Amino acid sequence: MPGNRRVVLVGPMAVGKSAVGRTLARRTDARFVDTDRVIAERHGSIPAIFARGGEQAFRALEAEVVGEALAADGVVVSLGGGAVLHPGTRALLADAVVVFLDTDLATVLPRIRADTGRPLLAGRPAERWQELYDARRPVYAAVATAVVDTRGLTVAAAADAVLRALAGNDTQNSSPNDLLNDTLNDTPNDTPNDESGTDPHGD
Repeated sequence: MPGNRRVVLVGPMAVGKSAVGRTLARRTDARFVDTDRVIAERHGSIPAIFARGGEQAFRALEAEVVGEALAADGVVVSLGGGAVLHPGTRALLADAVVVFLDTDLATVLPRIRADTGRPLLAGRPAERWQELYDARRPVYAAVATAVVDTRGLTVAAAADAVLRALAGNDTQNSSPNDLLNDTLNDTPNDTPNDESGTDPHGD
């Protein structure tokens, strides 16, 4: 686990999907795909994509990358915050294990205030984040196999919580102890907001 499965992390901007996903993949020897990063590598920065074609153009590119990422088993995929808005992407999630990483504004506020690369938060990041969260939360919940509240958790602890949630939903694989065997190898001071190396995030 997720060795032979496809695990997808969804949730609001800045919750830490990339950092947790990277840790989860490392612990389970799975492939890791950050869809925002793949899009940026292929098409340029996310703000530039929004400027050229608007949000719908970005969502179409995103759905294409999600489809590629989920074409094979043994993968952990971190989605952009608005990916679940696209019906094609939601359809792709139907055959995956989807974990909703939840949080609140107070937790993500320091990060989104410091990050000017998110076009949908431009101008008033706190207010826009809360508006988007309120609008998208029902969609996250609807597509999720499990929900993990990441408030107050380090990346390592959030990954632990995801593994426990997956074990609870696992009908065919290993025990929780098997899934948590790499916990001591993670950095103790990392936080879910630590998305170092994930600059492409934007939505």
